[in-house]
Amino acid sequence: MNTAVYPGTFDPITNGHTDLVERASKLFDIVVVAVAESPKKRPLLPLSLRVELAEESLRHVPNVKVVGFNCLLADLLSQQQANIILRGLRAVSDFEYEFQLANMNRKLSPDIESLFLTPAEHLTYISSTLIREIASLGGDVSQFVHPKVSASLIQYLSQPNV
Repeated sequence: MNTAVYPGTFDPITNGHTDLVERASKLFDIVVVAVAESPKKRPLLPLSLRVELAEESLRHVPNVKVVGFNCLLADLLSQQQANIILRGLRAVSDFEYEFQLANMNRKLSPDIESLFLTPAEHLTYISSTLIREIASLGGDVSQFVHPKVSASLIQYLSQPNV
């Protein structure tokens, strides 16, 4: 059985992420969407909300599981009995960083393979960073994310201390 782990901060999950998961779900028995706590990245949304939004956005894909994590990725793969790290590449500029990560993960866990997928062409320009920026300035992000994600961003950003 091939289990792939798709790690990321998913702050928030976008239609580009969803596209990758949908296509990966046809290639692997199980796809684990692993939402990283990533305190060094200082995510806008709390981990519990990011996990909830990923679950809602991916509810329609039967062989997908969403988990939050705050450990070494190699340890998470072991916990999930996974043998593949799935990563998305939007542009050539993503490749150098992803290549470095893949080599480090290979050194830490030689039995793990890293595989890369690209999103559909019409989704390549979407990033969580842009979504957060547009939403924080009052822009409409509904065409780039699941409706629940859009509503949650509006609600979260309307809180006085955010």
